[in-house]
Amino acid sequence: MGIELVVFDCDGVLVDSEAIVIELEAELLNEAGFAVTVDDIASRFVGLSHGDMMTTLASEHGRPVPAELEQRIRDESIAAFPGRLEAVAGMPELLAGLELPRCVASSSDLDRVRLSLDIAGLAQFFDPEYIYSAHMVQRGKPAPDLFLHAAAQYPVDPANCLVIEDSPHGVSAAIAAGMAVVGFVGGKHARPTLVERLASAGADRVVEHPSELQDLI
Repeated sequence: MGIELVVFDCDGVLVDSEAIVIELEAELLNEAGFAVTVDDIASRFVGLSHGDMMTTLASEHGRPVPAELEQRIRDESIAAFPGRLEAVAGMPELLAGLELPRCVASSSDLDRVRLSLDIAGLAQFFDPEYIYSAHMVQRGKPAPDLFLHAAAQYPVDPANCLVIEDSPHGVSAAIAAGMAVVGFVGGKHARPTLVERLASAGADRVVEHPSELQDLI
């Protein structure tokens, strides 16, 4: 069967938000005594929900991340978006020419996803009803719940979905959902090792530019 639904991750795939958020997370967490580097966040936590990241850090440091710090990270990230957030290069052109049904399945909360798409000029390409957040399901990535939820809304057989992901956690989630998945390394946050990490996670292919996605789709 052919592709019936293209499922896009948001941060780092549609919008170049990861570099902005990672920088702020590292700065504010270190100020609060949670030692973590930008590279550590990029390699370990991209693709996870914010809550899952904070739970892991709390476990490693033997104390909870204060709720007010979590909220400050969210607030300052969103406050930085209007002046800095852009669509990933080539994505507007890809979406404008994409004839297949598409949706967004993101680990970020729904309000942030919708705001990000709006600021980056991509909201026009997605029906608001087909934008999904990990907050809508019991388990976030790398569990398959979010992708299965997205497929069920159409409904579409998961085997006929193509996922575009920039994190190993997201790739693992897509595979667990029984979907084809392409790793994407076109975001500004992508490290040189990301190609290998996405391939090792099981991505069917790894691409650097949306034009390569157009050829595949």
